[in-house]
Amino acid sequence: MATSTFLCPVASSFSQKPLQSTFLHSSVNPSFLTLNILPKKLRKPHQLRSLIVAKSNGSDSADVPDRLISALCYFYPFFDGIQYGKYVITQFYPVQAIIQPLVPAIRVFKSFPFNGFLVFLTLYFVVVRNPNFSRYVRFNTMQAIVLDVLLIFPDLLERGFNPRDGLGLDLMMSLDSTVFFFLLVCLIYGSSSCLVGQIPRLPIVAEAADRQVL
Repeated sequence: MATSTFLCPVASSFSQKPLQSTFLHSSVNPSFLTLNILPKKLRKPHQLRSLIVAKSNGSDSADVPDRLISALCYFYPFFDGIQYGKYVITQFYPVQAIIQPLVPAIRVFKSFPFNGFLVFLTLYFVVVRNPNFSRYVRFNTMQAIVLDVLLIFPDLLERGFNPRDGLGLDLMMSLDSTVFFFLLVCLIYGSSSCLVGQIPRLPIVAEAADRQVL
């Protein structure tokens, strides 16, 4: 009864490495290294301190707003692919407990057919292509976008191969469940890593995201 009660409001939706300065990370004393590569006129202590601070606060910084924005981006592919969990959610209560707090947000996301596309355009053109955001934010946003784009493949397979019963249905259930668990792991790993200021590198999508973010 608890399972069916939980799934009822969501059923309609279904149908539709820590950042660190490489300048400081060295077995050689940073000041010694700096003194060797800078002209003599830049060897004053206060100038060295300014250079180090500028490097640590560069475009790869990950302050609290950057971490929060990056963490939220990973909810986008998860919400867009939530329908792949229709078999898992009905069978495993722990998964239901994880999804339950997200149900209102999932309803809003699925309430309009073009919400996913609008979110895609917003993230890509407003965040990824905006140099005002740090590279940390743009990289994580691009990873979330690439992950969402990959959902095209299981969707095409499901549309072209739609068995009603037997072995075909078992295979389709396994595929959907695998996709759902992959999205869930990416959400937990990506968001939690961002919240602590680390750079999550998701399998398959990290290299593609690197090529898109300069």
